[in-house]
Amino acid sequence: MLKLKKIAITGGVASGKTSVCRLFQELGAFVVNADAVVHELLDPDTDLGQQIIRLFGPEILAEGKLSRKRIAEKAFKDPQQLAKLEKLLHPAVLRKIEELYSQACHEGTYTSFVVEIPLLFEIQGESFYDCIVAVLADESIARRRFEQTGFTSEEYDRRMRRQLSPHQKAELSTYKIQNNGTVDDLKNQIIALNKFLKLKAKHA
Repeated sequence: MLKLKKIAITGGVASGKTSVCRLFQELGAFVVNADAVVHELLDPDTDLGQQIIRLFGPEILAEGKLSRKRIAEKAFKDPQQLAKLEKLLHPAVLRKIEELYSQACHEGTYTSFVVEIPLLFEIQGESFYDCIVAVLADESIARRRFEQTGFTSEEYDRRMRRQLSPHQKAELSTYKIQNNGTVDDLKNQIIALNKFLKLKAKHA
């Protein structure tokens, strides 16, 4: 079975993590989005879904589905409830990522395994990866990008308070990508990093 290099993409809110993952995908990577994994796991028909309903009550259901919005509203009001939710969710997310890694290796058609995981360090998930890339953007730029997607500045601050600062993430990461410029600037950085990682793997 082919062993793929496992690359985690992390960073602050609206730093450009999804864009970095898309560029890696264009270069042949199998890409996983941790938020999409959460969305998939939040199914009322699963054991995990049932545990979350028991935790927050049936009012988190909307049209037979678990409402992430309602769960977030309840969880963020109560730190103890949030901690319980994270204790349920985080191990399930990490297990699913490991399953997807095995799948990608078996398929044998990908150049690397890339996971967008904003709260990587916060959930102590870093040991699974061969390298970690922190995507950084100046706060004013990240805030503006976030607001352009329809969120408020207050929501930006609330989300940032939940995680390590971009500076701390950068310190803990293997590589740093600065994303204050154009898409082409970002693309050139990812192409260079991808080339470097391939070269490094060849000489390992």
